[in-house]
Amino acid sequence: MLPTFVVAVDTTALLLALPQLSADLGATGVQQLWISDGYGFLVAGLVITMGTLADRIGRRRLLIIGAAAFAVLSVVAAFATDPLLLIVARALLGVAGATLAPSTLALLTGMFHEERERGRAIAIWAACQFTGGALGPVLAGFLLQHFWWGSVFLAAVPAMALLVLAGPVLLPEFRSDRAGRLDPASVGLSLAAVLLTVYGVKQLSVEGARAVPVAALVVGAAVGTLFVRRQLRLETPLLDLRLLRNRRFTAVLVALVGAGIAMAGTGLLVTQYLQSVLGFSPVASAALFAPMGLGVAVGTMTAPALARRTGRTTAIAGGMAGSALGSLLLVGVGGTGSLPLVMAGIAVLALGTGPLFALGTGLVVGAVPPERAGSAASMSETGNYLGGSLGFALLGVVAAVVYRSRMGGTSDSLADAVAAGRHLPAGQGAELLHTAREAFTAGLHVTAVVAALVFTGLAVLVLAMRPAVPAALPGYEATRS
Repeated sequence: MLPTFVVAVDTTALLLALPQLSADLGATGVQQLWISDGYGFLVAGLVITMGTLADRIGRRRLLIIGAAAFAVLSVVAAFATDPLLLIVARALLGVAGATLAPSTLALLTGMFHEERERGRAIAIWAACQFTGGALGPVLAGFLLQHFWWGSVFLAAVPAMALLVLAGPVLLPEFRSDRAGRLDPASVGLSLAAVLLTVYGVKQLSVEGARAVPVAALVVGAAVGTLFVRRQLRLETPLLDLRLLRNRRFTAVLVALVGAGIAMAGTGLLVTQYLQSVLGFSPVASAALFAPMGLGVAVGTMTAPALARRTGRTTAIAGGMAGSALGSLLLVGVGGTGSLPLVMAGIAVLALGTGPLFALGTGLVVGAVPPERAGSAASMSETGNYLGGSLGFALLGVVAAVVYRSRMGGTSDSLADAVAAGRHLPAGQGAELLHTAREAFTAGLHVTAVVAALVFTGLAVLVLAMRPAVPAALPGYEATRS
């Protein structure tokens, strides 16, 4: 659980530290982009490769190597003296982080053979991952109030050091000669396809930077097509795409991407709403946003018990319906007294995704032979990363379009309106800010409706892809499909 939690924290904790470290290091806008996004890019781009590598050289071995590298690189990042060194350290931290998620998830399949225990273990694993992501900004805010920005990186060192020392004693090793080969061409194609795609969807939401991200998406799609064709020809592919013939496997992967889109897009708008409309500080906003991560944690922890009563498919579909309801609660948000409704909405939305992240992830990993568990885990993690990136870009664009249309094209963002209002007479500035906040709230409403439609569609998809004749996947009871 330690590396799972730490990697998730590291993904989001830098958001609050970025202004302070940028000022201290003199980082430009472009350098800030790579400091914040370089880590996620490399994790997303290499998780497929690392999943297969874990199956081949040993999941425990790769986990220990990755943890040791993560600890050392965290120290380097904490004491970086210029932006370039920090960018390089963050990128290498992404490489190390990519070794951890598929290794930990794949290890669980070998550590817990009994159906109920494995389901509970994967639920706890998922809870740690999403709780870490939600608590990252809260932890960063606490550290920044008492220490310098480098403390955000140093927080990972004790956990990784403990893993390096205790892992060889407590964790079993698993490797297989029948795992996928590390074909260099496949590694390069997968890395290029994912990096270009993630970069393209992230940059699509940046005004005035349309040509470059569109070109990145086109090239990424072309490279991805070459990667798929190569995997289908290889006898032992880096990524076994033949698994997509399993209807439930495919439905879960699509649901993981779709839920990632809805959660990330909604989360982006809610955090901005808390700060820019309700006026909370970044630290307070991070704390008020914690119900989303905690909701996922509760949902994942209770999912195994729910599945024993209703079956996995019903539990996942019911959770998606609950998330749709949580999204619709956000449509009623408006005015200064809307904070309770905001917190209730994101909590219910997140709670409903718990069965998908716990049971769906278990289904994906359990759908393959034990020697390919690392590869399957990498597919699940890639779906999560791509969904999050798409959510920030696509729903961010939707909200921006609604905002600009409500403002009549006079303002591109709420931040622009706030800046412009400072140069106007008090009355005009207050009126502009009021109009801009209403326009932003309208964008949040539309985004919430889109998220509700996505969750509803995923619920229907999961039910529709239920096997006509329940058949057990490896490690699962046929009667509980």
